[in-house]
Amino acid sequence: MSSKSDNPLGGTTLRVYRYLYKTGKPLGIHDVQRGLGLSSASVAEYHLKKLLRDGLIKEGGSGYVVDRVMFENMVRLGGWVLPFQATYAAFFVTTLAMLVTIFRPTTLTSSYVFALMVNIVAFGVSVYEAWKAARLVYRD
Repeated sequence: MSSKSDNPLGGTTLRVYRYLYKTGKPLGIHDVQRGLGLSSASVAEYHLKKLLRDGLIKEGGSGYVVDRVMFENMVRLGGWVLPFQATYAAFFVTTLAMLVTIFRPTTLTSSYVFALMVNIVAFGVSVYEAWKAARLVYRD
């Protein structure tokens, strides 16, 4: 059974952490306040100090940045943060497309139908897992 202290992130503190993580560049207190629509700079500062204390972010000359990544298995592509499982989904949708175009037999065989079903299930599972992982970063 886990206690609340197992995870220092929650509520607004989690939103601040996610915002810093998604942005991927140093942000000041006012940037965080404006970006998240917080009521005041002191609210933003409170949550940033909490993240600093827990060792999740660090303060540099140009602002606060994520120091310890809490969202494992994420890939940053430009301004996007994607779950690593999205690469599996892309692989399976590609193999599925190849099965129904390039490798389509003239008559349906049980092996071909089995290959299609395996690919469809694998694609569905990878999309579901990617969606679950993405919710950690993108939910508000």
